[in-house]
Amino acid sequence: MTENEFLAQIRSRDSFARAILQKILVNKSERKCEFVLVTDLPYSEEDEAYAGKVAVQAVSSSFHAEIKIIKLVSDPQIVKHKIREYLSEKHRAASAFLGADDIQVETSDGKINFIFGVDEEERRFFETRDILPGVVNMIEHNFCGKAEGRLEYKQKAEPVAEEEEPEEEKVDIRPIRTFEIHDFEAIDFADVPKIATYIKDCTFRSESMTICGEIMFIQERVSQKGKPYLRFTISDTTDKMTFSYFIKKKTEEKIKELKVGDKIVCTGENEMFNDRLSFTAKYINRGCPPPDFEPEKLPSKSAPARYTLVAPEKITDYNQINLFDTSEIPQCLKESTFVVFDLETTGLINVPTNGKMDTITEIGAVKIIGGEIKEKFSTLVNPERKLDEEIVRLTGITDEMVKDAPKISEVIPDFYKFCEGCILVGHNVQFDYRFIQYYGAKEEYIFDQKTYDTIAIAQSFLFLKNYKLDTLADHYGIVFNHHRAWDDALTTAKIFIEMIKAKKCLPNG
Repeated sequence: MTENEFLAQIRSRDSFARAILQKILVNKSERKCEFVLVTDLPYSEEDEAYAGKVAVQAVSSSFHAEIKIIKLVSDPQIVKHKIREYLSEKHRAASAFLGADDIQVETSDGKINFIFGVDEEERRFFETRDILPGVVNMIEHNFCGKAEGRLEYKQKAEPVAEEEEPEEEKVDIRPIRTFEIHDFEAIDFADVPKIATYIKDCTFRSESMTICGEIMFIQERVSQKGKPYLRFTISDTTDKMTFSYFIKKKTEEKIKELKVGDKIVCTGENEMFNDRLSFTAKYINRGCPPPDFEPEKLPSKSAPARYTLVAPEKITDYNQINLFDTSEIPQCLKESTFVVFDLETTGLINVPTNGKMDTITEIGAVKIIGGEIKEKFSTLVNPERKLDEEIVRLTGITDEMVKDAPKISEVIPDFYKFCEGCILVGHNVQFDYRFIQYYGAKEEYIFDQKTYDTIAIAQSFLFLKNYKLDTLADHYGIVFNHHRAWDDALTTAKIFIEMIKAKKCLPNG
């Protein structure tokens, strides 16, 4: 069986209609042959079994045939990344001419179009070398569909003679939260502050810091010099802290009466030790937070002054724009700005359970301004862990694709800035929102925006067999690449606009 005959049989299945044979791996010693197939369409277990049978027919009976299927959507961001990677390896001079803004990629109906923005001198360089055909071959070898590229004139900025002074960075100053200590009872020393700092906020050096909370753990130890001391862990519900306290003879008896569950007040030093802040208690007394203590809401960091890694892109046109009549957009959509977002993740654990928490592999979002989709925010995210095979099959995102992507801690400031002052919208929005809130809080960016869920809106007035995203998309005649964050976010935004146009008002409004 020839390669063309193999592909013809594979492509007879709708799920593999645009599939490509990326490579064939032959291991003669083990008598094994692996066919690596790439498809941009969802496929079933039956489709996979069919491909396996074709692979068996393609090799001699003395070889064991295996099929590996990779789902890889021709996402413009991924194609662009692959182009830059290819040019860097194969055409370093050409790569030097093209910045990220000089490469445009558009994908539609199995076609991949790319444009290189070049000036006149760079155009002559590209035209005298077989660079575009090489890029086309690379794309068609790695992605499903036909590729086509062209050069487009772009005036390049003149080099700056003198380095411009950078903008002054915003200084983030947030008040330290405190609470008044109740039921104080002296053990060590009565003359200590009766105001405690939230343990969550003990992130600064201090020669005299007071904390207050419930004992979670207590253990007696002996230092290397033979001095007895105690190790405490206490919690004030905002966080917990573990620290040491050296026992004094005059208060030893009362201190050793303390037990897990007791509430204490500790005053001491919060200083650097082994490159990290470490609290050491000088005085321990009894005391507790106010009755029914409700921690004051943690103020968020200010949004960054400017985007650093991921900047939004303007959207001037998008697929199926003619399906939507913008003249009928209700006033409620025009009065607010909405960010419609979607995530791809390593799994379904979106709250830390027994220390386990899944992470984000992609953020896709669009901004609705004046009732129209105007901006796009899209990035892959390095999850800093190996991806599960099922997640790779479902999303098409691989370890190779995310290895050089920014980490979530680096992306969150830009996404927080993009969402500033906006209402957030999503399909089953709370699932994704919990990821954003968790990883935002780790970097001290507090997401507390109002949210709307397109599932809940649809259930309030549409009568469908179910309310999955693809079902709603079918209802409104929208075609998209499911399980990629950018496509899901754009589709959700279109659905949201159409539903609010039908309802004439926002939920609860």
